[in-house]
Amino acid sequence: MAFDDLLHDEVVQKYLHELVGDRGMPVAASPPEGEVTDEELSQKLGLELNNVRRALFILYENELASYRRVRDEDSGWLTYLWTFNYDQIRINLLEAMSTLSEYLSKRHDFESQNEFYLCGTCSLRFSFSDALDQSFVCPTCSSKLNIMDNSQLLNSMKNRLDGLQDQLALLSMKL
Repeated sequence: MAFDDLLHDEVVQKYLHELVGDRGMPVAASPPEGEVTDEELSQKLGLELNNVRRALFILYENELASYRRVRDEDSGWLTYLWTFNYDQIRINLLEAMSTLSEYLSKRHDFESQNEFYLCGTCSLRFSFSDALDQSFVCPTCSSKLNIMDNSQLLNSMKNRLDGLQDQLALLSMKL
């Protein structure tokens, strides 16, 4: 598989970064062809072995890498030979983005269908029913609870949802 084309995709890069973080990104962004050991990757990339192993196992958990174990006949030590397989990366990404979009949509609905109250002192937020149960007084500091304007939050969520929908459409076309 040609990793180069795939790894130049900004959405794929962001997805890999979310999975493995800054320390694991060199491992995810430079997958070798064929099998490689974690020690070889560590030396090649100049990374600590623990960071390489962490990234490899995250990639494995997300079905983007696989390994086979080989036992040394003399010492009995196991060697893990890793293979990268990014064939499923767009499908994994599509599933993750769909899950996020579904969650964000439900959260947006909840935020838009409910009224919230805020303690100006503690910054604690309460639903209407919880505020009513507290007689609109903060149980922590006894300050009065004020109605919260969550329109800015709703706008941000809507913008994020729209962006996700655009990215999902683009990604679906690439499959």
